Amino acid sequence: MRRLLFLMLTLAVLAQNYDPMQEKDHASKIRDLTLHDGKRDVPIRIYLPPHQTGPAPVVLFSHGLGGSREMSAYLGMHWSNRGYVVVALQHPGSDVSVWQDKKPGQRLGALKSAANGEQLKARVGDVKFVLDELTTMKGVQVDMTRVGMSGHSFGAVTTQAVSGQVYPLVGRSWTDARIQAAIAFSPSVPRAGDRAKAFAQVKIPWMLMTGTEDVAPVGGMTVQDRLAVYPLLPPGGKYELVMKDAKHSVFTERVAQDPRYHVEILSFSTAFWDAYLRGDGAARAWLDGAGAKAALGAEDTWQHK
Repeated sequence: MRRLLFLMLTLAVLAQNYDPMQEKDHASKIRDLTLHDGKRDVPIRIYLPPHQTGPAPVVLFSHGLGGSREMSAYLGMHWSNRGYVVVALQHPGSDVSVWQDKKPGQRLGALKSAANGEQLKARVGDVKFVLDELTTMKGVQVDMTRVGMSGHSFGAVTTQAVSGQVYPLVGRSWTDARIQAAIAFSPSVPRAGDRAKAFAQVKIPWMLMTGTEDVAPVGGMTVQDRLAVYPLLPPGGKYELVMKDAKHSVFTERVAQDPRYHVEILSFSTAFWDAYLRGDGAARAWLDGAGAKAALGAEDTWQHK
């Protein structure tokens, strides 16, 4: 009993000194590559930690519909500065190529056409292919026993697909056992089938982030659809941050909103990676205790189980 009490007090003290926004003095290094899997080219952007001396945990990021490997660079820069190798994927067929050569009046229709099951399947293949390639990539030192997956919007759908969600209607699971933790920015429920069954087998830690105005012109997901995911997740390392008035674009650099949103996104995501990819007890105590509550906006909500 005394030993447990001592441990709890120690973690509480560590959590007070834990700062997920602290960065190193030097900037991360960026490498742009295009990988070839025999069927398609997969552009990636790698953010390497400054002064890396050995294998580091790796975090993948999947962009939203119509995006690119350059999206949400603030995440890659901060996470890598904290010691993670960050790999931003670009998914041909649901990236910028879908709309950039179209006339303005044709762009929304082109984006809607690209939001389909075949493109999701291709994205899942991209994730698995890139994870395979990282094991032999020259100049990139990664610890494949500590892998995180993340993504925004269609990238969140991709993230959910490879980290535990199943598809009851077709009896399909694309879960990749190499992924130990996942963050879904703008999560969503499946369009059809039993929602409860879809998330019942999520065994690894998940963090969900959304906003009270998190709707997009493509996909038809409501705020209620995004909020429906968390209650369906089994307990054990599951978290949800809901930011008051935050729009769908807050997770990107497309639209400038209150800068506090990016601070929150970086703070909570970094603490999550530290807790579940590094086993950092102070980060875990921060997430589960007063640290996370202090980092919230006045009308934001935070829960965990």
